[in-house]
Formats: sequence, C-alpha cells, structure tokens
Amino acid sequence: MQRRAFAQLVAEALDGLPRQLRRSMRNIAVMVETAPSRALLETMDLWPDQTLLGLYQGVPLPERGHGYGNVLPDQITIFQQPIEALCRTPEEIKDVVRETVIHEVGHYFGLDEARLEELMEQ
Repeated sequence: MQRRAFAQLVAEALDGLPRQLRRSMRNIAVMVETAPSRALLETMDLWPDQTLLGLYQGVPLPERGHGYGNVLPDQITIFQQPIEALCRTPEEIKDVVRETVIHEVGHYFGLDEARLEELMEQ
C-alpha cells in the first residue's frame, strides 16, 4: 500500500474517534513510519521475535501535573510495514490501523495494557 493511502487510513481512524476524545487531545503528533527500528525493539525487549504496530511516547494525560506545559508534543507512531505483514486484505489493514490508533490514543489517556485489552474485547 502506498504511504499516502496508509496515512489516510490513520487520519480516518483519528476522525472516527468520539468527538469528546478528539477535543481532549492536545499537544500530540501522530506519525506514520515504515517500521520500528531494531534499537527500539531491543529497548522494549521485543527483538527478535516480536514487533510493534504502534507506539505512544509522552506523558499520559492523568499524569500531568499543574506545572506541565511548554513541552514538545507527545507522539503516536503507527508502523506501516508490521501492520501490512499481519494483514491479508485492504479491509484487514484498515481494521488493524483503527485498532492500533485506538490503542495508542488509549495510552495517551492513561489506560494501561490490561485495560486496553479489556476495552478492545467489548
């Protein structure tokens, strides 16, 4: 899939979030990258058997104190290559992109892996 088409799926997933969540998201950049680096995977103890579909980097909303401000944006990165490798059809890619975006936005709002898994099963 062309990068532009993949990035459009990410944008559509963001647009599909509930309005209240979208309005609450501040100072956050969402990016598309080809794949996570080996160094990143090693840092996260995922190398060589696992990969990442997405990554949230920043200070989750509930952890921000009164002095939080004047900082670089938090970042959500969606990794195209691992998502495409996991999927067989364009529709599957769209679904996994949506799930990955929701998952990473969940981290922004302070949800941990267990709670995110719980919500994704509903």
